[in-house]
Amino acid sequence: MVEPSANACLVTVCRDCCCGSATKHPDVDHDAQLDRLRNALPAPHRVRVSDCLDACAQSNVVVVHPTADARRRGARPVWFGLVVNDVVTDDIVAWVDAGGPGVAPLPAILELSVVQAPGSH
Repeated sequence: MVEPSANACLVTVCRDCCCGSATKHPDVDHDAQLDRLRNALPAPHRVRVSDCLDACAQSNVVVVHPTADARRRGARPVWFGLVVNDVVTDDIVAWVDAGGPGVAPLPAILELSVVQAPGSH
């Protein structure tokens, strides 16, 4: 297994029962959204797909995990909900490109999309 770069973020995209559902979000091209993230965040960043992250009320969920260096300094993953358009997707990409959690300040516009991780209440 290849070790991730200490300066790379991991982006987890939920795709299961609600997230990625054409039934719940018929106007979203879920495959195109995933392709957009993967193309905009090449190595050393990683984009992975996960089964249900148990935040169905906030679908489509995207989680940005901090770089290893930032995590060692106390940064934690940031959860985004209702990621259903290219504008929010592009804002997430720009933030990850700037360093992501613990490195770059969270833009005010993205604060509107932050949701609590399940079980963190």
